[in-house]
Amino acid sequence: MQLFYTPDITEPNYCLDETESKHAVRVLRLTTGNTIQLIDGNGNFFEAKITDAHPKRCQVEIIKKTSEFNKRNHYLHLAVAPTKNIDRFEWFLEKATEIGIDEITPVLCDHSERKVIKNERLEKVIVSAMKQSLKAYLPKLNPFTPLKNLLEANFEGKKFIAHCYEQNKKELKNELRNSQSNLVLIGPEGDFSEAEVAWAIERQFIPVSLGQSRLRTETAAVVACHTVNLLKS
Repeated sequence: MQLFYTPDITEPNYCLDETESKHAVRVLRLTTGNTIQLIDGNGNFFEAKITDAHPKRCQVEIIKKTSEFNKRNHYLHLAVAPTKNIDRFEWFLEKATEIGIDEITPVLCDHSERKVIKNERLEKVIVSAMKQSLKAYLPKLNPFTPLKNLLEANFEGKKFIAHCYEQNKKELKNELRNSQSNLVLIGPEGDFSEAEVAWAIERQFIPVSLGQSRLRTETAAVVACHTVNLLKS
């Protein structure tokens, strides 16, 4: 299956942008008459026929449209402190997109070692993972957000904070039964500060554990993503 990302798609005829045209014609060597698949990131999946295999302006004709393609039955928002090594954060974005996620917020915490990110680069990682995993929904990537701002924002659903302090914590897997919308906070490599955990609990975030092992930030985020998808599917 040859899948192309076309966020500005029009029907019944459409022209792939220069990057996707080059990939289709020069890399994959597709020609006029070949069938390809398109996604718009909003849940629409299209089958199209190439009508002009131009390497810079590949023209296609839409022959079939499927709405809400493989739509999931729950909503997952992960707020994660970006790692000092940005490659590890990109790995998390890739794997979370492949598994299934709706919204991602990079958060700035008291113990954060990374204080700057480039959303344009991260968006490319997410788009590539969406295409690779044959999904039609593009996860929303929010701007780098101070944790305090996130804690004060409204969220309709259950809210969780995963941390490593010794205190009464629930198991995330046991807290997901009655909620279709879930927000999970994952802290930086030095964990959340005790004050941040207290602020979150004051704002109705449930402290949770992801298991007996102490996990790296990006591993914890992927475990949380997988746990929610496994139990809510």
